[in-house]
Parts: sequence; C-alpha cells; structure tokens
Amino acid sequence: QVQLVESGGGLVQPGGSLRLSCVASGLILDYYAIAWFRQAPGKEREGVSCISSSSSSSYYEESVEGRFTISKDNSRKAVYLQMNSLKPEDTGVYYCHEEKSDSWGQGTQVTVTS
Repeated sequence: QVQLVESGGGLVQPGGSLRLSCVASGLILDYYAIAWFRQAPGKEREGVSCISSSSSSSYYEESVEGRFTISKDNSRKAVYLQMNSLKPEDTGVYYCHEEKSDSWGQGTQVTVTS
C-alpha cells in the first residue's frame, strides 16, 4: 500500500521561502513520477509541479515557474518542493500525488501573509 506523507508547511511572509517534503512508502520511488498539487480556500485543487521517475524532466505551473523547484531523492524515498519568493496567492494546502496508485498524502498547510 502506497503512503505519502507531506511536511514542511508553515506561515511565512511574502518573499519568504519554504521547503516541502513528501516521503513515500510502499513503493520503489525510482519507478514513479510524483506531482505536487495545492488547494486554496474555496478553489479547486490544481497541479503545481511534477517530476519524472528518473528526475530527467519536470513541469511547473506557469504561476510558480522560476520560483519553485521540484527534486527527488530516490534513496530517501522523498520528493521536495523548494518554494522561493512566496506570494499570498501561494497560500493553500499542498499535497503530493502518485498517479499509478492514485495515492494522496494528507497535505501540509502553507500560509503566506504579512
């Protein structure tokens, strides 16, 4: 059974940084792509970034391009989302997702406010 556990969220001022972690169990991460989604209050969940199984390719939603960086450490079974230059509109619950098993973590709250 695949389990994903996110951590690293918090309260930060605009312009600040956070690093989210997603630790996976029940799978060999080398063979799986992982995506980050977020859900702002009153809005639908949206894709933010994803990384291929080999880490050779990645994708970023337009609004986070150049500010967020996704990375993967297969030996630690972890995927990271480095978020810099945070904006209030980045506020939301951030989830990681594995598509093949359609597994979701419980989410971690990110709040960007002055």
